[in-house]
Amino acid sequence: MSEDVVVLGAGMHPWGKWGRSFVRYGTEAARAALADAGLEWTEIGSVVGADTVRGGYPGYVAGATFARALGWQGARVTSVYAACASGAQAIATARAQLLAGLADTVLVVGADAAPKGFFTPAGGERPDDPDWQRFRLLGATNPAYFGLYARRRMAVYGDTPEDFARVKVKNAASGALNPYARYRTPVTAEEVAASPVVADPLRLLDICATSDGAAALVLCRADFARRHGRTDGAPPVRIRAVSTATPEYPRTALDLPDLATDSAAAVPEPARPFRAALADAAYEEAGLGPGDLSLAEVYDLSTALELEWYEDLGLAPRGEGAKLLREGATERDGRIPVNASGGLASFGEAVPAQAIAQVCELTWQLRGQAGDRQVAGARAGITANQGLFGHGSAVIAVR
Repeated sequence: MSEDVVVLGAGMHPWGKWGRSFVRYGTEAARAALADAGLEWTEIGSVVGADTVRGGYPGYVAGATFARALGWQGARVTSVYAACASGAQAIATARAQLLAGLADTVLVVGADAAPKGFFTPAGGERPDDPDWQRFRLLGATNPAYFGLYARRRMAVYGDTPEDFARVKVKNAASGALNPYARYRTPVTAEEVAASPVVADPLRLLDICATSDGAAALVLCRADFARRHGRTDGAPPVRIRAVSTATPEYPRTALDLPDLATDSAAAVPEPARPFRAALADAAYEEAGLGPGDLSLAEVYDLSTALELEWYEDLGLAPRGEGAKLLREGATERDGRIPVNASGGLASFGEAVPAQAIAQVCELTWQLRGQAGDRQVAGARAGITANQGLFGHGSAVIAVR
């Protein structure tokens, strides 16, 4: 309890294709988070920016970029890049600074202006870069990777395209209620089935888009929160755990951009796969388990990957994620709602922002401020996402 930090403010810029600079998106999200916290920009002691590799040089130094955009005032700055886990790594960095006494308040910001279509490798010839290799040697775009995962679930666990469509229908229904979501129209299973095949067995509506968007948080130490508490009566939301564990050797399941697996002939496989280890580390730090959760926000790059997260988070036994979905347990009014925000199915990918956006959603849900998508009685939630090269994260927040 003594190591909790408090989410004093949360803010977002709506996600879509706006054709503007990521700096504008991030600055608007930051100002929204400051207003939500009831703080002036000059009261912030540190800024942690989640980097975007598509933003030119300002994107590589996002902490200083946002500090400059908001107006130089002497705050400490840090910039963090960890692929799709950048936002959670930024939260972890902010929490470390708070608990070390380096600042009373930290602003965490992530924003992106993503290209249309599939993500492509960064420019230049880099034959020693596995990410470059998987595009150039295999032609393995992200949707191809998602399709491989989906096909494996069908072969090993008996999942069906109809199960994948149920995920999209569920998330689109929640996204329709979220003013920050890019896609706010419910869809039917028939519409999913009628959409074009992108990477068999996945169709266009099974795969998340690329988007512009931003999210921000104001984090503070518990003693600061007691002195400068909220005036709206909302319960304080605390970050109880941030997990950024890495994989263990040997890795026996293919995980792009890796092009091969490790042999387990001499060394036994780890007891837990990588994503499950992320969740377990968060549960251990928080002193909670899957049964204590009120909701989860997971990284649904594709509908099939959401089902995988159910099992990695311990919400269902291995291979029974689709069963949990079919039972209605992960619906917004179910036993353990997943992606009540609408998920990436409704937002799309804005890489540095998405893990921060997940914590924004937990914050609003735990305060009881999520409007029509509110999960009744929400008291604890977990986020989860995975990035390239062994980056991943899980965050647990409680009220």
